Order: sequence, then C-alpha cells, then structure tokens
Amino acid sequence: MSQEANPAPRSLAEALRARDDASLAALLRSRPDLITPVPTDLTQLATRAGTRASVLRALERLDRFALQTAEALAVAPDPASKAALLGLMAGDAGDETVAAALPRALATLREQALVWGDDERLRLVRTARELLAPSPQHPSPTGLGPTVHEATSGMSPGRIQEIVSTAGLASTHDSVSAVTALAALFTHRKKMAKLLSGAPEGSLEVLSRLVWGPPYGQVTAEPAAHLRWLLDRGLLLPTAPGTVVLPREVALHLRAGRAHREPEPLPPAVEPAATHRPQGVDATAAGQAHTALATVEELLKDWDEGGPAVLRAGGLSVRDLKRTAVALDAPEPVAAFWVELAYAAGLLASDGEADERYAATPFYDEWMERPPAERWALLAGAWLTATRAPGLVGGRDAKDRTLSTLGPGLDRSAAPEVRHRVLTLLSGLPAGAAPAPESVLTRLYWERPLRGTAGTPRPGKDTPAEDLRTRLARWTLMEAELLGVTGRGALSTHGRALLGAPGAGTSGAGPNGVAGATGGVGAGGTGGSAGDLGASGLSAAGEPGGPGDKLPVHHHRAATPTAPSTAASLAPLVPLSPAAQAVAVATAARLLAPLLPEPLDHVLLQADLTAVAPGPLERPLAEMLGVLADVESKGGATVYRFTPGSVRRALDAGRTAADLHDFLARHSRTPIPQPLAYLIDDVARKHGHLRIGAASAYVRCDDDALLSEILADKRATALRLRRLAPTVLAAQSDPAALLEGLRAMGFAPAAESAEGDVLITRAHAHRTPPRTAPEPVPDGPPPPDATLLSAAIRAIRAGDLAATAPRKPAGTDPAAGELPRTSAAETLATVQAAVLTGDSLWIGYVNAEGAASQRVIAPIRVEGGFVTAYDHTADEVRTYPLHRVTGVAELAEE
Repeated sequence: MSQEANPAPRSLAEALRARDDASLAALLRSRPDLITPVPTDLTQLATRAGTRASVLRALERLDRFALQTAEALAVAPDPASKAALLGLMAGDAGDETVAAALPRALATLREQALVWGDDERLRLVRTARELLAPSPQHPSPTGLGPTVHEATSGMSPGRIQEIVSTAGLASTHDSVSAVTALAALFTHRKKMAKLLSGAPEGSLEVLSRLVWGPPYGQVTAEPAAHLRWLLDRGLLLPTAPGTVVLPREVALHLRAGRAHREPEPLPPAVEPAATHRPQGVDATAAGQAHTALATVEELLKDWDEGGPAVLRAGGLSVRDLKRTAVALDAPEPVAAFWVELAYAAGLLASDGEADERYAATPFYDEWMERPPAERWALLAGAWLTATRAPGLVGGRDAKDRTLSTLGPGLDRSAAPEVRHRVLTLLSGLPAGAAPAPESVLTRLYWERPLRGTAGTPRPGKDTPAEDLRTRLARWTLMEAELLGVTGRGALSTHGRALLGAPGAGTSGAGPNGVAGATGGVGAGGTGGSAGDLGASGLSAAGEPGGPGDKLPVHHHRAATPTAPSTAASLAPLVPLSPAAQAVAVATAARLLAPLLPEPLDHVLLQADLTAVAPGPLERPLAEMLGVLADVESKGGATVYRFTPGSVRRALDAGRTAADLHDFLARHSRTPIPQPLAYLIDDVARKHGHLRIGAASAYVRCDDDALLSEILADKRATALRLRRLAPTVLAAQSDPAALLEGLRAMGFAPAAESAEGDVLITRAHAHRTPPRTAPEPVPDGPPPPDATLLSAAIRAIRAGDLAATAPRKPAGTDPAAGELPRTSAAETLATVQAAVLTGDSLWIGYVNAEGAASQRVIAPIRVEGGFVTAYDHTADEVRTYPLHRVTGVAELAEE
C-alpha cells in the first residue's frame, strides 16, 4: 500500500521532485554549479545535474569510500539493489566496517544526485556510469572487465555453444540463452568452485595475474594447453585478435564478490610525530611570526624607492628573484613566498609607469602604523585565502613557459581549501602535537582522490610526480611554519583562532563549513601488476589507452584506518563572511599580541663602531638607525655597523652632526664610544664642502686646492672634469654619477638645487597608486548563501508546478510542448471569467524579444489591454499585455 502511495521514481527529475526543500538546498549547496543560472524547473535541474562537466565536478568532491561505492554501482546491474551493492563492497564473507559505512556513502551519492531510486532499484546517473564503467579504452578503477554478455556480443553462435558445452552446460537453441546460462554458471559460487577445481595449475596462475586488473592479456596464435583450457570454457574470452579478457563474473568469483581489492570505509588517521609543550609551540610560533614581519618589512624597504622591473609578460625575472633572495638571506623558493605574500596582502604592486616597476603600495604605510600582532594577522589572513601558489615558481605552465614570481599562471583555486583543510586536520590533534607530514598527505588524498590532477607534473619533465593537492599540502605545512601559524610543526593557539573556530576538531563540521572527513572513498587501484604471465604465450596487457574523458585510474595508497567516523562527506569550502573573517583575524591578533616581544627604545653602542639591538626596536628608532648604520647581522639580536657611507647617508637626509650625537645619546644604554664620535664629526666636517649641481654637472668649492687635488687624481679621469673658475669644475657626466664617483674617491660631496641649496634626500618616497589586494580566483561558482538558496528553491518549485500542472486541451497538444492558440476574443473572455471564478490558466506568452514561454497564472484583474495575475512560474505578481498572449487553456480539474 505504501508502495502505491509512493511509487518508485522513474527518472532523476521525479526523484528530485520528491525531495523536500532541505534536501534540495543540500544538493545546491554541495553542487553550486547547478544554480548558475537558476533552473526554471526540476526537470531542467535534473538535466543539468547529469551533464558531463557537472558530474565530473561532483565526482571530484567525493571522498575515497563514496567514490568506491559509485565505482561499484558502475559495474553492478542497472538498477541494483542495496543488498547487491553491499555484496560488491563487503564481499561474500561480509565486512562489518564496510556495511556500517555504506549507508553514509550511499546517502552522500543520493544527496549529490549521483544516485537515485529506492534501496531496491539504485541507479547511478547515466553520465557517471559512462565515466566509471569499464571499457577496453578506459579500464575501470576497480580493475574489472566487461560482463560475459558484453564480451560475447560479437562471437559466433557456434563458438558460444562450444564454450557452453565444454563448461558442462546443456546446449541451448539460441545464443542469448546460452550466454545467460554461462553467466549464471560464473555467478554460482559452488558450481564455479567445482569447475575451477579441475583447472590445470598454470590456468589458475594466469587467472590470479588478471583478477585484480588490468583484465586484458595477450595470447599467441597457438596458446599453451592451460590457456586453451581457460578459453574453451569461457573463463577467458577473446576481444580482438591476440587479446583476451577476464569476464567480470569470473573476476568477482575469484575476488570473493568484492569490487575493490581494499575497500577503505574509514579515513586514515593523522598520526602525531612528536608532542611538545603547548606553551613552547606558541612561543616558537610567535618568534617566527616576529621574523615574518621583519622579513616583509625588509623586503618592502629594499623596494621602497622602486623595486625590480616588471617583465613584459608580467612578474619578476629570475635574476631579480636571486637578488631578493640574497637581500633576505633566504633560499629562492622562500623569497618567492615572501614576495607573493606581500602581494596577496596588498602591500606591493606594480606602479603602472611607462618603465613599470614593483613598489610598496599606500596601504603599506597604513599597515606599518598598526600594532605588530595586527600586522601579522593581516598577513596570515591573506595567506589563508589566497589562491596564488608560490611553490609553483620555477615550474612550467601548459605552454612550457617558466612560471615567475608575481607573474600570471600561479593561481590555483584549490589552494585556499587545501590550506584550510590542512590546518583543520592539525587542529584535531592534541595541543602541542605535530603531525607526521605523510599521514596528513594520506588523509587529504583519501578525502579527495580525484582532485588536483590538472596540476600534476608531467612525467619526465617535472618532479616529483605528485598531484597538485599533495604539493599544495606540502607547501602549506612549510609556509605555515615560516609564517608562525605553526610552531615546531604543531598548530599554535593563534593559528587555531585564525580558522574562525578555536578548538575545532575534525570529527564534525569544521570552520568555514568544511565537514570532517568520514567514510572512505575509493580511488580504486587495479592492484594487479602487469607483466609477463610466463612462457605460456599470454602476457598481461597494459592499460589500453585512448582518447576520451574517462576518469583516471587512481592506484591504491596503503593507509591503516584507526578510528571510525560518522560525519558526512566533505563539503566544498565555504568562505567566512567578511564579518566572521574580521572576528577571526582580530581573535588571532589578540592571542598573539602577548607572545610578541615588546619593542625596545635603546641600543648598546660598542667601541668597534657597532650597535647591538637586543630585541625588536620601536619603529622611529629602527627607521633612524637603519639610515645611520648598516645591518651587519640578524638573529635574536641585530648588529648595526656605522661606516662613513652610512653616516653620510644620514647627513644627506638632513641630519646634522649635533642631531646624530643627540640621537645616539638618547637611545644608547652605553656611552658613545670615542671612535664613533670621531667618525660622525669627521664625515660631517667634509660633508657639503664640495657642491654638485646641474650643468651637465659641476663641482664648486671654496677651497681651490681641493679642486686641484681632484683634477690631479687619476681616478677622476672617467668623470671628464675641467676647471671653469678657481672654485668651479665642470663634468660631462650627470650629477648622480658625479656624486657616486667622488664618493668612491673618498670625498663627501653634497648635491645642491638650482638655487644653490643643499638637497636633502629622504628614503621611503616611492609608492604605487592606490592598489587593492588581488582577488582570489574562485573554484567554480561560489557556494550560495541561505537567501539565494531559499529564493532559488521557491523559483524552481513554482516553475515546476507550472510545468507539470494538468491542462485542458485548447486546440493544441500540451504534451508536445506547443503554446496554446486562441483568438483574441476567446483569450479576453477566458481571462475575464477566470478573474471572477479565481481559477488558474495556462497561457502562451511571447515577450518583447520574441522569446516564447508557457506560464500558469491566476488572473487578478483585466483592464486597458493588460492582465494582472499571480504568475506561478515566477512566483510573483506580474502584468502582461494581452496582445502578447498567444492563447489560453484551462487547467484540468484535480
């Protein structure tokens, strides 16, 4: 009785029609491409859900066990019962763990509209079956071959009868019944065991080599006796001259009914490699965060007056990256990470000038005014959501061009999801526990076995040959440590807060809507090894290749599950809202702030012309000291060295000797050493004694003896000087070159303006026009929010109601999809009558662009040649010109 009340759906559209709004919302949330644009009704939604591109995207979102379940359905009869599916997954002996996990995997496939039908008639969406089912050109990830019916489709009836008779079955009057009897024999466990018990030893060895795939092999024109025994009984069937295949039914018998060699219903656990004190982890991460801030500041200071030139194709040249790496005292890949991080945070960009160069943005000055913890949180937040992958720098794109830092081609839409997922997995470990990197990679592969293949390095050209998702995970672990999100490999307290849900584990829905992974996913390795099957004349065929868009065969990666999990399959990353992101960043900054060292207002001057900063310095002190001295070494304490050139740099910036003495006296905990005081006074006494201005360039000095000394110096030959007056020399080089030349000779000239005033050169002058941080490249359509979901479901329901409403014929056949046709008088009379009775009508309508559509309306009033009605299709009140209505028809009574 219940079956009559709720008949089994006959199509995916009917199955979707039976869903409630919450189930439809879950489908649209997990597959956002289905809602772009919003379908007009459920039939269009079902059609879109079955397209190849959409199904491929949905399969890529499946975890390993859910994918294994779909692969099993692809080799099961269509439709298949849940009991048959369980047999394929758990085998004849049954596996309680697989049986317990199967309902979740099946629910995931149903939720994503990849499977429909009740438990007695499960159907895999046709496109998914085409992608996952085995064929000679596209082997199945299960390693299974074609069925007996498929393998014998081109075989002669006489040969089929010979096989049936040799297998011990009675002859039949037609080939169809003979093949059916043979398939029944192969699926009968006891009869098959009896048949194989009489097989030669070599025959069983051949079957063992093919059982887990690839199921194809090569035979010679005169096969050996043990191969002939298999061919005569249909245990191997020919598919092409010299090629045989192991039928699916035979393979399943030899596998004890299992479609996969190793079903993986449970996610592999993330194993801790070491455990540290949480306080030590936070302190280490905070120290690294401080180093990260110092590195980014140093990078941008180095580019303050105009950084490297922008390549014609975009990005930094290899030479400029090498120079940057030397300046930051870091390897080139790490230097590329810092440059990309500053770019992602909006701190640097190209200046857009004719001679385009990279420089700091105006936001950099605003960023520098913030407290250190806030500056770090902005960097970490930008890193977490950026789609650019610095680890790709130095690789090759699809056109074999080198990928450069800040250049095009570094965006990978999977990067934010992978970073977030890696940190979420780390947050599931006990505080202070650092994971074994390989266990993290194994878990990520289990969760998304089909993701990232587009970025896989090409064998022979790029190494290591890891999929993109695995490489992104490796880079995430390294970058998180560099940035101070982790310390000693373990997630820090402030790093946990950055996820948006401090303390979130992996057993349930994690921050950003990422659910904890549970349930296995099959990547279906074939498991068998191809190779020579012995001197019998049969060799295992390699996986037959061929063009097409079948899913790749993913070979098994061993992982030992240790803990069951019952949460739903992983959902796409749902970005935090701007408000939630701001809260997460602020929380991370608040937790980090007490761990960062307080900036100091003093240094220690030493007699060897150095100053030691025992910690981070206050910004004004650090900026002034950076002008007055050169950084000699970094670490826990920074060592600055005073040189004639650095002192002259401070004098060029407008400081006097008295200013420098006063500055050092105020900020040094030790007295100013006599050598340093002499150095400052000596450079100041010479500074500005020579004046250089623009002629081409000239030098003037009140001391004509000094000018004579310069003229007599052989090192001045390249400057091409000549005396214009006792106190003036002229040069054919420009003022800047003249300044550098005389300074290299040991003099201390000062530049002057056209009015004769000394020019003061100040650093930190070059900025780009206002630039915003680069927008992340989305991974397909963004997940819909609750408002969009609600509106879309209402529109789909309304459109479906209008499309499926029963109608009375009105001179046309509604089932044929034609518009109703009535005269203008009949249309007006019918609409006016519907206003009085309150009935709904089916109308044909042609809009101003000439597009025709069918609609179901409930007329409210008719006046002035217009009808105002509630449009069930659009779920709103609309007004239609009557002259655009092609005709009307009444809806059939319920």
